Parts: sequence; structure tokens; C-alpha cells
Amino acid sequence: MKKLISLLFIIMSSTNISAESDDNEIMITQTGDTFILYIDQIGFGNKIGLDNYSSGDGSNMTITGATLDFDIDMIGDQNKLFGPVVATNSTYDILLTGDSNSVDWNIGYIGSSTYSDYDFSVTGDNNTFDLDQGYAFSAERLDADVTVLGSGNVFDIDWEADDLTFTVDIDGIDNDINTLQKDGAYSKIVFTLDGDDANVDINQLTGTCVGGSPCASPISHINLDVTSNDAVIQINQKDSANDS
Repeated sequence: MKKLISLLFIIMSSTNISAESDDNEIMITQTGDTFILYIDQIGFGNKIGLDNYSSGDGSNMTITGATLDFDIDMIGDQNKLFGPVVATNSTYDILLTGDSNSVDWNIGYIGSSTYSDYDFSVTGDNNTFDLDQGYAFSAERLDADVTVLGSGNVFDIDWEADDLTFTVDIDGIDNDINTLQKDGAYSKIVFTLDGDDANVDINQLTGTCVGGSPCASPISHINLDVTSNDAVIQINQKDSANDS
């Protein structure tokens, strides 16, 4: 029944999905609510975007709607996931297994993105992540989980959202993580790192103090658990919405 309902939603929404024989590529443009998308890609050079990326000039996928549910598994090396998403009340379950994965995803950059739930699970080395939530639009109640097993990973994760809970679990050496939480009245990070030679920057910029002294809001909270040699960790917490 769930598969039948998913297919019905895909047909009713305005969706264009195509694939090419060169590598594994899926190009997506989609507009419509209550959209459920399941993708399994197995092989070398998996890619999900808007158009052909093999030539090097591919465009972002474009997805717009409410109550969206993504379940994407990419198994193999040199996976690519990129594009803007405008969505509210949506769930993202992303599994990447392989080396040299590249994810560049803007969610809510050109429209509101409230009630988001992310679960990224990555196994492999030399991954590059650039994740952005919110920008100039409303982004509220974000629950994000990123789990990584591997080495040589580079992460740039910017969350601009109110009511944010971000859980990070990194297991591997030589990882570089830069994360920003901005504009929220409540921001919580649970950060677990197990591995040597880590370089970590955490910035929480939660806005102006409200409610006198002590502040009733905003609230910034970090729970840091690190097992590492030769690690460099810098934390900036500010009652200011300005970039650090």
C-alpha cells in the first residue's frame, strides 16, 4: 500500500525524472505537495541533480513542495548530490557508501523550510559536504543528524534556523568540520568525534539576548565528546546574528 500511495503522489505532482546510461545519473525537477521519493543508486559515479553532470556543467535539481519524504541510497564511489529544495514539514534520509562523495545541497535557500528532519549516514573517505538550511527565509524546527565513518572528510554545514538540534558523530582521522548555527532562539549541538588530526570549528550565533539578565532566550548549548590526538577545536558562541 505504501508503494502504491508513493506512486500516486509522484504522478499527481508535477515531476520530471530521467536517467542516462553514462554513469548513474538522475535529473529531477519537481513541484507539488506530499511527494515521496525513493532512489537506490549502485555503481560508480552516482549523481542526482537537474541535468547531465558528466560534462562538468550540470545544474542543480529543483524541488518545491510541502510534506516531502526522501529516501536516497547511493552506493559506490564519486557520488554527487546537489540542488536547491524548498520544502516544509519534510524528511530526508540519505545514505552514502563509498569514497570521494560530494554533496552540495541548499534547503530553503529560495523559500521557507520549516519542520525539517535530516538523517545523513556516510561511510567512506574523502567526502565533501556543503549543506545549507535557510537563508533569508523562514526556517524553523530543524532536527539534523550526520553520522560519518571514514577519514579525510571535509564538512561545511550552515544551519540558519530557530529551534535547532544538530547531532554529529564522526569516526575517522584527518577530518575537517566547519559548522554554523545562526539566527535561532534555541540551538543545541551534540558533537562526538573519535579520530586523530581533526580540525573543528563550531559557531553558534543565536541573536540578541531577550528577557533581561540572565537571558530567557536565546539559548545555545554544545555537548562535546572528543577522543583524538592532535585535534584543533575552536568554538564561538555569541548573542549576535552577525557572522563570526
